[in-house]
Amino acid sequence: MRPVLFMGVLGLLLGLAAPALAGPCEEAAAYSDLRAGVSVLVLKDGQAVCERYTAGGGSARGWELWSGTKSFSGLIAAAAAQDGLLSLDEKVSDTITEWRDDPRKAGVTIRELLNLTSGLSTSIGRPPVYAGAIATPFTAEPGARFQYGAEPFQVFGAVMNRKLAAARTGDADVLAYLDRRILTPIGARPSGWRRTAAGEPLMPQGASFTAPEWAKVGEFVRAGGVVAGRPLVDPAALRAQFTGSRINPAYGVSWWLPGEGGYGPRGTTSDFVTHAAELPKDLVIAAGAGYQRLYVIPSCGLTIVRKAPLLMSRRAETPEWSDFAFLTPILKGWC
Repeated sequence: MRPVLFMGVLGLLLGLAAPALAGPCEEAAAYSDLRAGVSVLVLKDGQAVCERYTAGGGSARGWELWSGTKSFSGLIAAAAAQDGLLSLDEKVSDTITEWRDDPRKAGVTIRELLNLTSGLSTSIGRPPVYAGAIATPFTAEPGARFQYGAEPFQVFGAVMNRKLAAARTGDADVLAYLDRRILTPIGARPSGWRRTAAGEPLMPQGASFTAPEWAKVGEFVRAGGVVAGRPLVDPAALRAQFTGSRINPAYGVSWWLPGEGGYGPRGTTSDFVTHAAELPKDLVIAAGAGYQRLYVIPSCGLTIVRKAPLLMSRRAETPEWSDFAFLTPILKGWC
């Protein structure tokens, strides 16, 4: 065999034998897939640089966000602040008059309600109707304890419904307001949104979105709430959502943050908290059960969506989830 031909064949054989190096998209998608993931979508400066769907996922299939729904409350509050319907530091009892005669409830602000430091007792699971959330007792002094759960968001739904009725905006409820003020202008459509037995929109869970539609919400946040050069929400109220509280630096006004010294639901340490020093400081996260994730990193021009079904029975069968491990190849590739 001639030397040139031999070297060519040898090179071909070596090329076939050597595995191709995985890029950031392949690494992130493989990590998600091993943990029952169905969707990974990465936008860099608004353009898709990674889009993978597996195990029944697809760009047109919606999946429930679970607690990822909570972060819409902050956006609603920012829109309402721009409309003069509320301020983050007004008292909840100004609207929920049932709280006025309770010394602890009377002074709670909307900011404390949505950063989960109000003192209101909370639960994880099926949310109560709005009236039930309003009647829930306090188990801590306002500003003394971070208590993650459904009730504060249901109270916020009641606040918004009452304010909308008083202002006669024409919106049937808080979900109609969200749709008119934010979702329709940014072109985002939910696949569904569950309601309570009383017909009220569920605010702590219940929204379903496809990966591309949820990414539109992330892009709106990445742009600072500005669409076509016009702010759709109050800029100061939006920025306030991404500042942690003294009690929990890892949680703002309905959004998770890589806040050093903070913690996640029920006092457990969150992976994005333990690696806070290694993550972009402006990272914000909407997070739900099953590791539904919407990550927004303005300094990197990134919006990242990760979706999975909530498979309670398979939790023991799948490896543990790490936000840091999932984000690492993405950050290396595009940040």
